[in-house]
Amino acid sequence: MYRILVADDEPIERLVIDKKIKNFFPDQAEVFLAENGIQAVDIFREKDCQIAILDIEMPGMNGLDAAAEIKKFNPDSSIVFLTAFDEFNYAKRAIEIRALDYLLKPGSDEDLVNVIEEAFHICDRNSSIDGGWKEKAYAHPADQDENDAPPNVFVGQVQEYIETHYKEDIALLDVAGVFGYSDVYFCKLFKQNFGKNFITFLNEFRMNKAKELLANPAINIKDISVLAGYRDANYFTRVFKRMVGKTPSEYRNEVATI
Repeated sequence: MYRILVADDEPIERLVIDKKIKNFFPDQAEVFLAENGIQAVDIFREKDCQIAILDIEMPGMNGLDAAAEIKKFNPDSSIVFLTAFDEFNYAKRAIEIRALDYLLKPGSDEDLVNVIEEAFHICDRNSSIDGGWKEKAYAHPADQDENDAPPNVFVGQVQEYIETHYKEDIALLDVAGVFGYSDVYFCKLFKQNFGKNFITFLNEFRMNKAKELLANPAINIKDISVLAGYRDANYFTRVFKRMVGKTPSEYRNEVATI
């Protein structure tokens, strides 16, 4: 069971996120709630959580400071910022924290679920026998709007990178580093240009590739999971069923009858 901390100073927001997590992951996640940053750090340590979903503007200790303390306690933890403030001057602090994602309120359920599933996957890789998957380290130069590539160039470059590397274990911070952006600033540009967050886009891209491969009955479904960019066949099946509405086997059978 994955342990998730949700910290937000608005009681309704805490309950809404708590309910969404429990609805989408009823048997996979245990959720703990905090109303400020100080309480968030204490609960994260006490419950030995692996994932933290943090509002940024909170009394006592803000989400950025709380995330920094959480990372000291568990460097492999996944941090997701969920905030109503589209202020990317927060990016400089978030760069150091190396957040998994930065979602704006009110966000879509799809974005939230995709980010949480990615955090689950990272937890699994971190606890694997070989010592766990570790994030690649990239230098993060200061972000400057005037140096940004034109939108059409940015979209083309990112699409080309994803098309070339989607079979690999790539994450937002990997791609951000390749293009010389901080994690959070790249998140902003990606959302502006693609209309969705990076993890959602990558999952949708991989699902389309998986559908193409499933149309060929000669390819084993376990091999398809790898060819579509998922090393874990169970994780692939879980994501496919949620996004497509049926298991890979069911989808293949349906396509075969058409």
